[in-house]
Amino acid sequence: MAEPKPGDGVTKAAKARLALLWTVLPKIPSVIRVVLLHVLKMSEPSRYLDLRENVIVSFLRSLLDQPNPQPISKTQRMTLRDPGIKGRIWISKVSSQVPPEESIRDVLLAAIDSSKGQFVAADGICRVPDIVPVEAEWTGYRAHASPSSELPAIPEQQKYGEMMKECSSDVTILYFHGGAYYLMDPASHRPTTKRLAKLTGGRVYSVRYRLAPQDPFPSALLDAFVSYMTLLYPPLEQSTRPSMPPIPAGGNLSLALLQTVLEIRRRGLKVTWFGHEREVHLPAAVAANSPWLDIVQSMPSWTTNQKWDYLPRPRDLADIKQPKDAIWPAKPPRKHLFIDDDFLLHPLACLQLNASWERAPPIYVCCGWECLADEDKWFVSKLVKDGVAVVFEEYEAMPHVFAAILEKAPQSTRCFDGWAKFISQACGSPQEIRSSFTTIKAKTMKEVDINVKNLSPFTEEDLRRFAFDRVGRKSSFPNTPAKL
Repeated sequence: MAEPKPGDGVTKAAKARLALLWTVLPKIPSVIRVVLLHVLKMSEPSRYLDLRENVIVSFLRSLLDQPNPQPISKTQRMTLRDPGIKGRIWISKVSSQVPPEESIRDVLLAAIDSSKGQFVAADGICRVPDIVPVEAEWTGYRAHASPSSELPAIPEQQKYGEMMKECSSDVTILYFHGGAYYLMDPASHRPTTKRLAKLTGGRVYSVRYRLAPQDPFPSALLDAFVSYMTLLYPPLEQSTRPSMPPIPAGGNLSLALLQTVLEIRRRGLKVTWFGHEREVHLPAAVAANSPWLDIVQSMPSWTTNQKWDYLPRPRDLADIKQPKDAIWPAKPPRKHLFIDDDFLLHPLACLQLNASWERAPPIYVCCGWECLADEDKWFVSKLVKDGVAVVFEEYEAMPHVFAAILEKAPQSTRCFDGWAKFISQACGSPQEIRSSFTTIKAKTMKEVDINVKNLSPFTEEDLRRFAFDRVGRKSSFPNTPAKL
């Protein structure tokens, strides 16, 4: 192996800075325009956001809405870089064991088959993913460290033990990072998991599930299910088992896991897990932050809320123009990065199409005035109709997952506090959780009650029509005409 040449590190750093410069330079005119409109109070966002927030959202929007996108593999690779572990955080890296039985996959596939209804053609065949070890990071708050502290050079199990010494509650959060199923990693979400651990006094199990397009649906869902069972019934390390079922948190995957568990329980199924037949218990609660439910991006807010968000405008599913690389287009070809065409509207992917959430545990949902607002508000109204306790918080004028993007905004502090408060209460006294629906005003932070009856104007027929129209299919449901 060749020895590194002097200056190699500097050269790489210089190249990275140059690449960043070339990314930023073309955006300067649009940033200047945003600043001028904001200062002159001539833009609607300037009425709700401060200048810094407005510039960040606008810059992200211009960065993500590229007319000539780069290859999927390059974008994915950039988001998987590990920045290293420093500061007031414990990280203990682990990997689940593969059970000797295939029962967990068989039960998942049975749940997928029994819940597909009329959303999947009768001859549609679901992929059968391998059962693999699923990596994760135990995360805890390291109170006595400094911002520059590194983790001690001790075995991972010892790191876990040191982390547990600092936990002051029984909270266990099963965290699934965002990234539209093809980006990001537990490493990119450490600021969020550390903050949740600090605020709850508990621990976070952050899962490195398989990503699309290499591993499409239902690979991530199987990894989530394996991780959930690993916490419920640890094969060897019984000390890692939570005192009560963990609380899935994140977005689509946390709710897909919940709906999977509900379907398994509806059918009375059990999982053979390391030699024992195990019941699949419901989680203690689910805490979803800006959850993506409508994966085909069919609801109106994906267009009408563009001025408040940085997410790019939906593209026609038949016209995804990504540069070719080793992982895209998929083989055989499909329209969506995450899922095969036949399963685009499966209710375990397009979660807004589920017929029922009855008997679900308490659920927390927050969102802003983002592109996902319609689906999130519909979901909350559906939970209420199904008799589920739900805490909903809407943040005026905020973009998608704003608490992670606008870390210094007071709304972000309020969001983390509300998120963590719900999780702690769900672990301590879930019976005391009462449904609430609140708007948090942008500049005053005033909290205003929402009439849940007026939360969503859409019917279930509307949602089916939106979704079927979006994928160019004719609905097989009565009274739901779709475009041909």
